Amino acid sequence: MKITASVTNDLVTDQRVHKVCTTLSQNGYDVKLVGRKFRDSKALQRAYRIDRMRLLFKRSAFFYAEYNIRLFFYLLFDKADIYLSNDTDSLPANYLAAKIRRKPLVFDAHEMFPEVPEVTQRKLVKAVWTKIEDWIFPHLKNTYTVCQSIADIYNRKYGINMQVVRNIPPAEQTTYTQPAIDTQGKKILLYQGAVNVGRGIEWVIDTMPYLDDFLFYVVGDGDVLSDLKEKVNRQNLNDRVIFTGRIPFEELPAYTACANIGINLLENKGLNYYYALPNRIFDYIRKNIPVLATDFPEIRRIVAHYSIGTLVDNYEPKFLAATIRQMANEEKNTKGFEAANAELSWENESETLLKIMQETLPEAVSKERK
Repeated sequence: MKITASVTNDLVTDQRVHKVCTTLSQNGYDVKLVGRKFRDSKALQRAYRIDRMRLLFKRSAFFYAEYNIRLFFYLLFDKADIYLSNDTDSLPANYLAAKIRRKPLVFDAHEMFPEVPEVTQRKLVKAVWTKIEDWIFPHLKNTYTVCQSIADIYNRKYGINMQVVRNIPPAEQTTYTQPAIDTQGKKILLYQGAVNVGRGIEWVIDTMPYLDDFLFYVVGDGDVLSDLKEKVNRQNLNDRVIFTGRIPFEELPAYTACANIGINLLENKGLNYYYALPNRIFDYIRKNIPVLATDFPEIRRIVAHYSIGTLVDNYEPKFLAATIRQMANEEKNTKGFEAANAELSWENESETLLKIMQETLPEAVSKERK
């Protein structure tokens, strides 16, 4: 069976989609992943096929319109037996192509798209994406998402059976030749992931004047990166707050392993953040890095259950600094990390993914015969 998966990014840093495609490929599916290509996109070699489109527009409604139109015609003439749409922004093209070609569609909701901060604060944009979900979601048969809270919301709202495949790293440790960070004899605070609004990075920057013996590494790229760099420059913290830019996920463990504390602070900017379960938490866990995290429901389920970090709802700089110092001086909960690493793995999560695909196969075969 041929599966064509699609996503709106350039594939370089998307760990979840890579894990999904690799698992499907290893289990006998012929997988192709379609994304976009930027001028500075790095060359990729994967165990599955990839195809990246160059687009005229990089953002705004014009980008989403161009991407979905291009993807729609691409899928119409593609030889896939199953379409795999990643996130609502790739769903219109997949849904229409699947209807016309009478192919089954599997949908992976990485987040509640109308609730991301870049959308939820713009009423018209949010209304459009909500209408798209209202139109398509009730017709989806094979769906999964990143956490139980989001699944519950969509299941209640649309009467579907969205399942859960959390974004957890594989059980095996990723190898690397040498650490990626020169610690300079200081402790390392690490944030890794998209550098977008509401990620709490500003709070940690404001805390750094009270943490002379720490460095703060921000590993990633995003919409507010230039603003954060200006903020760091204004506060004369350029030697203490280091921005690496985008790092391919294959190289990320070499940064994660250097950290003393992993940062996962989020602002309550809509349901998508409130119910978030970011994969960076699991990356920290895999390297036995204590987590400083916002006390939101899905995050609490992991951090509190395994006692592998500290949950906060106060982001005042002096309070955060005291909390960070206390965490740095505490002994790691070795048993908590051992339990978390034994129980939380992509191998366990992917069983749900493979079951969904197995349930989709009869539909694909039936439609192919017709």
